[in-house]
Amino acid sequence: MRIIVTGGAGFLGSHLCDKLIERGDQVIAIDNLLTGSPNNIAHLQNSPDFQFIEADANAALPEDLDFDQLYHLASPASPNKNNAQSYMALPFETMQVNSFGTWSLCEEALARGAKFLFASTSETYGDPLEHPQKESYRGNVSTTGPRSVYDESKRFGETITSAFIRHQRLDGKMVRIFNTYGPRMSSDGRVVIEFVRAALQNKRFPVFGDGKQTRSFCYVSDLVDGIITVMDKGEKGEVYNLGNPKEFTILELAEVVKKLTGANSEAEFVENLPEDDPARRCPDITKARGLGWEPKIGLEEGLKKLIVHLQTMKTP
Repeated sequence: MRIIVTGGAGFLGSHLCDKLIERGDQVIAIDNLLTGSPNNIAHLQNSPDFQFIEADANAALPEDLDFDQLYHLASPASPNKNNAQSYMALPFETMQVNSFGTWSLCEEALARGAKFLFASTSETYGDPLEHPQKESYRGNVSTTGPRSVYDESKRFGETITSAFIRHQRLDGKMVRIFNTYGPRMSSDGRVVIEFVRAALQNKRFPVFGDGKQTRSFCYVSDLVDGIITVMDKGEKGEVYNLGNPKEFTILELAEVVKKLTGANSEAEFVENLPEDDPARRCPDITKARGLGWEPKIGLEEGLKKLIVHLQTMKTP
């Protein structure tokens, strides 16, 4: 198949390109490189099955560009207010790509009779009052808080996609992605990469709040397999949680990283939890399991892969 991946030079997008090409598809990656990197796709540039178009996902696609599937992954994703590539530093770009971009790409997929997948996020659940979170849970989200530019635009992206499915007969699906980690993650404030980099330099682990807040960490190859499974096997109009249902506190994550690296690092409590930061986050993946998908790589195995990658790249 001919497949478009927006955000194809990003962390998740580049791994998705790898997997699709590996199984025999032709992939067209579209990315404006606002948060993506050419380094993430450099190994694909000589592949006859790969094409890169540097363009904004909000822009119209070339009229002669035919494709069978479109994965819409383009969006800033880091909540770190101190990072220039975070959605807090890029609020308008984030809102645009998840609203205008989603609308435009739904129209493009519809015009070509292509399948469409919108990459949403577990952030649509906000600071959840239901635990673990099922797809039926409507969330506890602030519409005006600092995270709302991402949370609410992703929620609206789901609304746009659903409307095209319901009223225009678009063959579309949606996934809500929970915390994912692995090679090619940029150092943008997300906890796994920051802890591993700190440990490799024997620096302290920066911990927000008391460190008892929880997350569920999914290795990138498992997550990509889940995205493809939903595109190929998911029901039209449905949304699926994708993540690892094994839950860890932030302090437990620090201990695992410390053990695997042999570091002397200790937790450093740097400041209170950021505004609207969720206290617990864990997916119910019953629906995805019904498609035959679930994570295979545990936290220790995945962290070992990431640690070896960073040591090989010599970029701790």
